[in-house]
Amino acid sequence: MENSNQNINEGSITSGDNVSFWIDSTDIIAFEKPNKDVKTEVLIIGGGIAGLTTAYKLLKAGKKIVLVEDGFIGSGETGRTTAHLTCALDDRYYYLQNTFGKENARLAAESHSAAIDEIEKIITELNIDCDFERVNGYLFLHPNDKEKNLDKEFEATQNAGLETVLLNHTPSLAEAQDQRCLAFKNQAQFHILHYLKGLFKAIINLGGIIYTEAHAENITEKGATVNGFDFNAKYVVVATNTPINDVLTMHTKQHAYRTYVIGGKIPKGSLPHALWWDTGDPESKWVAQPYHYVRLQNFDDEHDLLIVGGEDHKTGQADEEGISEFSRYELLEIWAKKYFPLLDEISYKWSGQVMEPFDSLGFLGRNPGDQNVFIITGDSGNGMTHATIGAMIISDMIQGIENKWQELYNPSRITFKAIGDYMKEAGNMASQYLDWITASDLDNTADLAPGEGGILSFGLRKVAVYRDYDKTLHAFSAVCPHLGCIVQWNSDEKSFDCPCHGSRFASDGTVLNGPAESNLSNIKIK
Repeated sequence: MENSNQNINEGSITSGDNVSFWIDSTDIIAFEKPNKDVKTEVLIIGGGIAGLTTAYKLLKAGKKIVLVEDGFIGSGETGRTTAHLTCALDDRYYYLQNTFGKENARLAAESHSAAIDEIEKIITELNIDCDFERVNGYLFLHPNDKEKNLDKEFEATQNAGLETVLLNHTPSLAEAQDQRCLAFKNQAQFHILHYLKGLFKAIINLGGIIYTEAHAENITEKGATVNGFDFNAKYVVVATNTPINDVLTMHTKQHAYRTYVIGGKIPKGSLPHALWWDTGDPESKWVAQPYHYVRLQNFDDEHDLLIVGGEDHKTGQADEEGISEFSRYELLEIWAKKYFPLLDEISYKWSGQVMEPFDSLGFLGRNPGDQNVFIITGDSGNGMTHATIGAMIISDMIQGIENKWQELYNPSRITFKAIGDYMKEAGNMASQYLDWITASDLDNTADLAPGEGGILSFGLRKVAVYRDYDKTLHAFSAVCPHLGCIVQWNSDEKSFDCPCHGSRFASDGTVLNGPAESNLSNIKIK
C-alpha cells in the first residue's frame, strides 16, 4: 500500500459513560484496515505514545516500519493519561536507591529527565502545537506518611542528581500552607493527543505505514497475524499497555491497577501551572500505595481545567475495599476541593489502567526468551516518560547501539530486594481464583437493569451477562481466555475486568485490554 493512498478519517471516541478530556477535545485519526499480507523491517504493535515514538525514531534512523493499532491512534491508555512529564517517580528515590543501588537510582533519574528533553526536542523539530510547558512539581506528605520520609527523599533525589529543594510550605495548596514539600524543578506537561497527531503525521511523511482497527495475535519473532493477514518482520515491538505476546512471564512481574480522574474548571490564572502529588498512603491495603496527582491544563479564554487523579485499586477488585467505582470519583472530588477550593462543577470523569511493576521500574527492551521481539510496559504512573525511554532504548538496540539504560530496564531482570512485594502481589493474584467457588453478584437475570452487567453462577459454571439499553440480554463465558480467572463487572466503564492480570472486555465481550488476545465466548441462556 502506498503511503499517499492512506485513507485518513477523523471522528471522536468515547468509552463507557465517561469521556477523557483529551479525547473530548480533539479528533482521533483512523487509517485503513489491513487488507493484505505485509512484509516490513520493523512491525510495531500499539498506537499510543510508546509505539508512535518508537516508529518515529526508527524511521529517522532509516528503518522501514509498519505500525498496527487494535483501535484508533491514541484510543487506548495513552488517551487516558493526565500527561504529567516528570522525573518524580511513583516510588520514592530512597526506595530505588535501596533496591537498585545509588548508581542505578541516578540512571533512573537521568533517563526520565532525558525523556522529557526528548519529548521537548520532538515537539520543537516537528513544530507540534500541544501546550508543552516546563513547570515545577511539588511532592507533599499524605496524612498517613511521616515527615522523616520527605527528608529521606530529598537526600535521595540529591544523590540521584535531580534539581530538588525542600520548602517549608506547599505552593497554592489550601489547608497545607504549613505542610513542607519537596519541589522538583524543570518538570513539564502537554496535551497528549495533539502530540500524538504531530507524531503520526511525521511518521506518514517519513514513509511509515499505519493500520488501525488492526488486531494483532500469534506474535512470534517472525511477525504476527493481523486481522487474519500475515505480517512478517525482522523485528517486532510490542508497545501495548501490557504485552499481548507473553502468556505468563511478564504478567507475574507487573500488576494491573485502575486509576480515576476528574476535571473541573477554575478561573483562568487563579493558580500557577504546576504539578502536585501526595506521597501515597503507606497504610493502604494495596502494594502500590495509591497517591493523588494534580495539574492544570489550558481550557478556554476564561478557564483552566484542574485535573485530579487517584483512588486507585487493583483491576477487577474495587469491592475489596467496599468502595464502588462511582464512589471513587466522589472521594476524588472531596479530596480535590479540600486542597483546591476554587474547583467548582466537575466537567470530566474517566478512569485508566496502570501496570505497576513489582520493583517500580518499567520493562523496556528485549522480551525474555526472544532475540528480535521487544516490549514496552510497566509504565506505573510515569507512562509518558517510561514509554519515551522505551522508544529510545529499543530504537538503539535495533540499530545495534549500546544504550546505557538498557540493563536497568531489562525485562529479564530479577530484583531480589523487591521479592517481598512480588510475593504479596502474587498472593493477591492467586487468591482471585477463589472466585470459581464463591457466590455470584446476581441471583438471576431479572435483577439486571438496562445498561448493567454482572456474573451468574450455574454450579461451577460462571456466566457474564449484560442487558443493553433496548433490554436485550447478552451472555458470555465469565472465564478470562488468558489464564482462566473469573471476570468482574465494572459498572463505571461498562466492561468485564479480569482481577488476575488486568484483561478487560467490552459489554459485548470484545477484548479491550491484554494480555487476553481473544474475546469472551458467547453463551446462549434461557
